Amino acid sequence: MVSLWDERFSADEYIYGELPNRFFADQIKKHKPGRILLPMEGEGRNAIYAAKHGWEVEAFDASVEGIKKAQKLAAKHGVVISYTHATTDAFDYKPERYDLVALVYAHLPPNERLAMHRGIANALVPGGMLVAELFHPKQLGRTSGGPKNQDMLYPLSLLESDFPQFETIYGVEKEIELDEGAFHKGAAFVTRYVSKKIR
Repeated sequence: MVSLWDERFSADEYIYGELPNRFFADQIKKHKPGRILLPMEGEGRNAIYAAKHGWEVEAFDASVEGIKKAQKLAAKHGVVISYTHATTDAFDYKPERYDLVALVYAHLPPNERLAMHRGIANALVPGGMLVAELFHPKQLGRTSGGPKNQDMLYPLSLLESDFPQFETIYGVEKEIELDEGAFHKGAAFVTRYVSKKIR
């Protein structure tokens, strides 16, 4: 899987574009900048946006090529991000380190998903926020992006189950129009989830 992403990210163009995910950008504007974690951040579009808006950014990804492009994009915009080369099971989720964690199309098989989500829950400070935009099972069969395996697509109920110590602030399953580079384009069905760690 890593070789697949390295191959995709080795292209000159940013395959999901250089602009941030719109839902992510709208949500972090609502919070005072602090320390943010972006798991599976790919080419860095969201990390760079957060850094430009005053956040102390940490990110990780398994793709070396994605990290290279993210650092290139950071230099282009004159910002600094901390970007770790790590798989989701190898990243060090330090306890109560982050004020906000964002999952933007960060899809995994069930066991890996649950382990990462537990790590994220541990890494957020009490009162910390989780922001997510992910493909819903109704995305299956569409050509606008996402995994082709239903086990890697997330309904809202699954996210709420994975984060039992969180209070849901906003949760919706809806069709949107994606325009994020060549790989996310067209009508898509997504789950949007914002929650707060309460214990």
